[in-house]
Amino acid sequence: MYRARLFSVHFFYLLCMEKHALITGAAKRIGKALANHLAKNGWSIAIHYNHSSKEAETLKEELLHKYPTRKFYTVKADLSNMKEVQKLIPNVIKQMGSISLLINNASIFEASEIKETTPELFTRNMQINFTAPFFLTRDFAGSSVHGLIINFVDTRVTTNKNSHAAYSLAKKSLWELTKMTAYEFGPEIRANAIAPGVTLPPPGGNDSDLMKMAKHIPMQKPSGIEPILKSVDYIIDNDHLTGQLLFCDGGENIGKL
Repeated sequence: MYRARLFSVHFFYLLCMEKHALITGAAKRIGKALANHLAKNGWSIAIHYNHSSKEAETLKEELLHKYPTRKFYTVKADLSNMKEVQKLIPNVIKQMGSISLLINNASIFEASEIKETTPELFTRNMQINFTAPFFLTRDFAGSSVHGLIINFVDTRVTTNKNSHAAYSLAKKSLWELTKMTAYEFGPEIRANAIAPGVTLPPPGGNDSDLMKMAKHIPMQKPSGIEPILKSVDYIIDNDHLTGQLLFCDGGENIGKL
């Protein structure tokens, strides 16, 4: 009887929940693919950007043309600026009315071993890759009765490779935050993470460079975007999944690369 009542309450919530998502760094690359994919599946999207205003506006217009009954907004915020970070969730709620999905996708990826890391580089990587998601998580949890958070970490969280020391430490911290969020805010809010590996060429890079890297992972090919989108769908659909990390890295996390 108790389980049946819980199921009916959850089912009623699913029927009533508005599918409104905020995706950070949504104007380009993985973020843009996420926005297109979620829009196709019935979501309204707040498209966050910092410098990519032209790309964000173009994406918004494309989505409005394809899905005219849905809401699509662009929202600018510099994630290195705490004042702007703390305004982001309230600004989106003002535009959309509510948020039921937060995807912390935006990040920077700067190479530097520990011995070469400057205070400025360290602070920048921690702020954008960890501190901003931390406070967006706090504000999302404070404003949402029910919801879901998906954090994008990195397959590097399983290793101690030091080529991108500050970046890797920030992503390790984000994974720990994911588990802590699931623990503190469940069952109303679920939190999970996705760890891409060799996915897309870096800005300015090319496919041949990506293929060379992929030859050293078990699947011996780049993942592309599709496994990431499938992982997002799995997390959204599996309402008992929380505090988990899905690897989209072709086995890179088991240590071959």
